Amino acid sequence: MSSNPVTPSPLAERPPADAATQRRRPGVLVAGLLLLAVAVLPALVVRPNPANPPFQRLDDRWLTWMGGPHDGPYAVLAAALNWFGGPLGVVVPLALLFFLLLRRRWVAVGFLLGVYFGGNLLVVQGLKHLVDRPRPENPLVRVDHGSFPSGHAAGAALLVVLVGVLLVPAARRRAWWLGGTVFTLAMMWSRTWLHAHWLTDTVAGAAAGAAAGLLAWWLCAPALARESARDRRGAAATTPDAAPAVP
Repeated sequence: MSSNPVTPSPLAERPPADAATQRRRPGVLVAGLLLLAVAVLPALVVRPNPANPPFQRLDDRWLTWMGGPHDGPYAVLAAALNWFGGPLGVVVPLALLFFLLLRRRWVAVGFLLGVYFGGNLLVVQGLKHLVDRPRPENPLVRVDHGSFPSGHAAGAALLVVLVGVLLVPAARRRAWWLGGTVFTLAMMWSRTWLHAHWLTDTVAGAAAGAAAGLLAWWLCAPALARESARDRRGAAATTPDAAPAVP
């Protein structure tokens, strides 16, 4: 009998291909907590004196820069972003929901519904009722109560995270985050250009939306990764083999 130990194959020791994506990434948790602090701490500062918080001079200065004239291509862009953040913005989450239902990705469906409604109703509306800050005078669009935080900016940032997590492959997410940041900044600009929000409202709103999405992603990452892997394996199993080449 040979006394040489059996060396296991390196392939046998290699973890599954999806193991890395199933782990919760600490960077996502840290980013989510930092952004949540950016949203919550200013709310605590504004609440004692909503009409005149310590950073009101900064908001007044920025609003002066957004004084106008309010016409031309800037008006078209701001109006489009206003509609996208309102009724039209529901189209994208609904389309994503139907896509996930067709693919029977039930974990992703629950994640989408929970984060979208939880982020908007609990986080954004909760902060609005907590602070109840007056809006700038003479907004150019119809607005509801409570200026802090900006619901449009929060919705834009939250939507960027949701689409990035559920649809964008991991290898392409860096480009998606960059483009999503530009889109969120444009939404923040439009809310101040329309005099619907103060600058700090939009910063807190974008931070709140992104924080809600990132923290939920960190919590649900293993379940989402397992479901995504099963979906890819199922799609590969149903794909017909390529036809043999004709000599």
